[in-house]
Amino acid sequence: MKQPVVYILANKKNGTLYTGVTSNLIQRVWQHKQGIASGFASRFDCTKLVWFEVHDTMGAAISREKQLKGGPRAAKVALIMVGNPQWEDLYDGLI
Repeated sequence: MKQPVVYILANKKNGTLYTGVTSNLIQRVWQHKQGIASGFASRFDCTKLVWFEVHDTMGAAISREKQLKGGPRAAKVALIMVGNPQWEDLYDGLI
């Protein structure tokens, strides 16, 4: 099922963060975990899903992704700390 989602991956607690958008969160995170998705996340081993936010439309998700990417790191960390203070990998709870 297609569902627009903004997500944040990390390589470890308080580590490097990657913010992305997708219409299939399970598949996209799996690609990151397998190293299929090349680029920033792969280079820095960002494979832990630490935060995500579901949206009604892809346009809304893309706008939110741009907002997060353009904002300070502290804002992203605050989102993670509210919903996932232990920085656990949320991927297993999705499948």
